[in-house]
Amino acid sequence: MNVNIQTVHFDADEKLVEFVTKKLQKLPTFHDAIIKVEVFLKLDNVVHKIKDKVVEIGVFVPKHEFFVKSSSKSFEESFDEALDSMINQIKKRKEKLAEL
Repeated sequence: MNVNIQTVHFDADEKLVEFVTKKLQKLPTFHDAIIKVEVFLKLDNVVHKIKDKVVEIGVFVPKHEFFVKSSSKSFEESFDEALDSMINQIKKRKEKLAEL
Protein backbone atom coordinates (compact mmCIF):
# COMPACT_ATOMS: atom_id res chain seq x y z
CA MET A 1 0.00 0.00 0.00
CA ASN A 2 1.54 3.26 -1.17
CA VAL A 3 0.74 6.23 1.12
CA ASN A 4 1.10 9.83 -0.03
CA ILE A 5 0.50 12.67 2.45
CA GLN A 6 0.35 16.22 1.06
CA THR A 7 -0.11 19.49 2.88
CA VAL A 8 -1.59 22.61 1.33
CA HIS A 9 -0.81 26.14 2.62
CA PHE A 10 1.31 24.90 5.56
CA ASP A 11 4.01 22.42 6.63
CA ALA A 12 2.83 19.55 8.83
CA ASP A 13 4.83 18.72 11.93
CA GLU A 14 6.25 15.23 12.43
CA LYS A 15 3.64 14.40 15.10
CA LEU A 16 0.73 15.00 12.70
CA VAL A 17 2.33 12.92 9.93
CA GLU A 18 2.97 10.05 12.37
CA PHE A 19 -0.65 10.26 13.61
CA VAL A 20 -2.01 10.01 10.06
CA THR A 21 0.39 7.23 9.05
CA LYS A 22 -0.40 5.17 12.17
CA LYS A 23 -4.18 5.46 11.66
CA LEU A 24 -3.88 4.50 7.96
CA GLN A 25 -2.33 1.16 8.94
CA LYS A 26 -5.87 -0.02 9.84
CA LEU A 27 -7.15 0.25 6.25
CA PRO A 28 -5.77 -3.07 4.90
CA THR A 29 -7.90 -4.92 7.47
CA PHE A 30 -11.01 -3.67 5.63
CA HIS A 31 -9.80 -4.18 2.04
CA ASP A 32 -6.85 -6.36 1.06
CA ALA A 33 -6.31 -4.92 -2.44
CA ILE A 34 -5.55 -1.27 -1.61
CA ILE A 35 -3.07 0.08 -4.14
CA LYS A 36 -2.64 3.67 -3.04
CA VAL A 37 -3.84 6.09 -0.36
CA GLU A 38 -3.66 9.86 -0.82
CA VAL A 39 -4.20 12.23 2.08
CA PHE A 40 -4.52 15.99 1.65
CA LEU A 41 -4.27 18.21 4.71
CA LYS A 42 -5.49 21.73 3.98
CA LEU A 43 -6.12 24.98 5.76
CA ASP A 44 -9.45 26.27 4.54
CA ASN A 45 -9.21 29.97 3.75
CA VAL A 46 -12.24 31.36 5.49
CA VAL A 47 -12.88 34.99 6.27
CA HIS A 48 -12.87 34.31 10.02
CA LYS A 49 -9.66 34.32 12.02
CA ILE A 50 -9.95 30.63 12.89
CA LYS A 51 -9.25 28.51 9.83
CA ASP A 52 -10.90 25.15 9.41
CA LYS A 53 -8.65 22.13 9.05
CA VAL A 54 -9.74 20.09 6.02
CA VAL A 55 -8.75 16.47 5.43
CA GLU A 56 -9.36 14.66 2.14
CA ILE A 57 -8.62 10.96 1.77
CA GLY A 58 -8.55 9.05 -1.50
CA VAL A 59 -8.20 5.26 -1.48
CA PHE A 60 -7.52 3.45 -4.75
CA VAL A 61 -8.34 -0.23 -5.26
CA PRO A 62 -8.59 -2.12 -8.55
CA LYS A 63 -11.59 -0.86 -10.55
CA HIS A 64 -12.76 1.52 -7.81
CA GLU A 65 -11.83 4.72 -6.03
CA PHE A 66 -13.07 5.94 -2.65
CA PHE A 67 -13.02 9.59 -1.58
CA VAL A 68 -13.99 11.41 1.62
CA LYS A 69 -13.62 14.96 2.89
CA SER A 70 -14.02 16.29 6.42
CA SER A 71 -13.36 19.58 8.18
CA SER A 72 -13.23 20.72 11.80
CA LYS A 73 -11.10 22.86 14.10
CA SER A 74 -8.26 20.29 14.36
CA PHE A 75 -6.57 18.01 11.86
CA GLU A 76 -6.81 15.02 14.20
CA GLU A 77 -10.57 15.40 14.56
CA SER A 78 -11.03 15.95 10.81
CA PHE A 79 -8.86 12.93 10.01
CA ASP A 80 -10.72 10.65 12.44
CA GLU A 81 -14.08 11.66 10.93
CA ALA A 82 -12.80 11.16 7.39
CA LEU A 83 -11.23 7.80 8.23
CA ASP A 84 -14.47 6.55 9.82
CA SER A 85 -16.38 7.58 6.68
CA MET A 86 -13.79 5.89 4.48
CA ILE A 87 -14.03 2.64 6.43
CA ASN A 88 -17.83 2.72 6.12
CA GLN A 89 -17.58 3.27 2.35
CA ILE A 90 -15.15 0.38 1.96
CA LYS A 91 -17.35 -1.94 4.07
CA LYS A 92 -20.48 -1.05 2.05
CA ARG A 93 -18.66 -1.63 -1.24
CA LYS A 94 -17.39 -5.03 -0.09
CA GLU A 95 -20.90 -6.00 1.05
CA LYS A 96 -22.33 -5.06 -2.35
CA LEU A 97 -19.65 -7.07 -4.14
CA ALA A 98 -20.32 -10.05 -1.87
CA GLU A 99 -24.00 -9.96 -2.82
CA LEU A 100 -23.24 -10.22 -6.56
